[in-house]
Amino acid sequence: MIVQEPSDRKAGAPEEPSRTSEGKAAEVERLIAPTVVDLGFEIVRVQLTGEGGRQTLQVMAERPDGIMTIDDCADLSASISAILDVEDPISGAYSLEVSSPGLDRPLTRLKDFRVWAGFEARVEMEVPQEGRKRFRGRLRGVEGEEVLLHNLDDDEIYRLPFSDIGRAKLILTDELIAATADRRPSPDGSGSDN
Repeated sequence: MIVQEPSDRKAGAPEEPSRTSEGKAAEVERLIAPTVVDLGFEIVRVQLTGEGGRQTLQVMAERPDGIMTIDDCADLSASISAILDVEDPISGAYSLEVSSPGLDRPLTRLKDFRVWAGFEARVEMEVPQEGRKRFRGRLRGVEGEEVLLHNLDDDEIYRLPFSDIGRAKLILTDELIAATADRRPSPDGSGSDN
């Protein structure tokens, strides 16, 4: 049985597991998260890449409805920049990139596997499951803290512990493009441009 939990957390309920950042990026996420949430966004992922010369701090975010406009990115970037200028958590030069997660988005929160159930995904495990580290298939939601993935090649449903997942992302398919087309804002910001 697949448990479909409500998308809104009840007050006082424990926060759902997520793997949105690690290392220095996790420190940055802790600094910016309250402001990001206050502005009406959710953090999808924070990554710090590059070494030595120029680093890039990438912040992927979205509104709870999944929409992220260019103006949203600009507003969020300005707010994050102000925090980072004061706190200065990253030594050396870096560029800040604020973006939406895109269609073939990373799946970093347990809720992502529930929200995107029915679509194809690629999952790479940190801890091997049944002798494998890489899985591909159709998401079937979550049960407890396990991700259910239907492997189309062998018609098996794999139960992958969320805590053992290293990386996961949606696979760009025609089905995914069609399903998300209605969520894109039109140039005037009023809804679908279809």
